Amino acid sequence: MKTLKTVTGAMLATMAIGLALPASAHITFENKEVAPGATVKFVLRLPHGCSGKTTTGVRIAIPAELTSAKPQPKPGWTLAIMTDDVHKASAETTHAHRAGATIKEISWTGGTLEDAYYDEFVFRATVSKTAANAIFVPVVQECEGGSVDRWIEIPAAGGVSEDLKYPAPSVRVQP
Repeated sequence: MKTLKTVTGAMLATMAIGLALPASAHITFENKEVAPGATVKFVLRLPHGCSGKTTTGVRIAIPAELTSAKPQPKPGWTLAIMTDDVHKASAETTHAHRAGATIKEISWTGGTLEDAYYDEFVFRATVSKTAANAIFVPVVQECEGGSVDRWIEIPAAGGVSEDLKYPAPSVRVQP
């Protein structure tokens, strides 16, 4: 009887840990929490390719809660930004060219990330002073052969990302 209780307790503890951990197969941020008003380095982690295919591009949509976004170039990838004035500009353009424009999308394309490896894509941005709860950053993972995985699902109020098939990576906003 004592053995059964021990085994049952161990199984329940294992299940509780498994439910508490985020799904490791999803795209996530290295930093899990941010503070309102802070300028933060966001490290986006891609743990795999697209259903066994090589990743050839990563596009992220910058939500309204993040301003002054600035991406980090990656060797072997072409960096581009899309601003709210709908002019797509290369990262090599001068700062003055984008003056006043808000970055709406960052993309890294032309590189390769085979399914057997993981990689990180980095940008920094300032968190709005009015941000609360969580900030979701939709990501599109472009794949060899032209297919895409859209990591854009946002949980409904009271829901959790772990229940979604393709959750948008997110960070919690510290109160």
